[in-house]
Amino acid sequence: MLANTLIALVAAIHLYILILEMFLWDTPTGRRAFNLSEEFARSTRVLAANQGLYNGFLAAGLLWGLWLGEGGFQFKLFFLSCVMIAGIYGAATASRKILYVQSIPALIALAALLYG
Repeated sequence: MLANTLIALVAAIHLYILILEMFLWDTPTGRRAFNLSEEFARSTRVLAANQGLYNGFLAAGLLWGLWLGEGGFQFKLFFLSCVMIAGIYGAATASRKILYVQSIPALIALAALLYG
């Protein structure tokens, strides 16, 4: 139960990131979330929407694993691992904040899944 709750939280984080990147990137809310200038946000809107779509796929995979119940173990394991790897890459290349927002919650959910 704890693992599934944590996995749902990770999925919710990624759905929120999808909304920020696909729909709110060049709004005051999106610019504030990512600390962007208005000009940069406007010029990178399409790239951000692409990133948002990928975050949506991660959330969908996690939600699919939850929907499958016990049979979704491999989906949960795979998509949590993807979230962790993407977060580590993002932290190394873009912002250390990504490690705390994506990788650590995924690592905690993964630990709960494996040891729960």
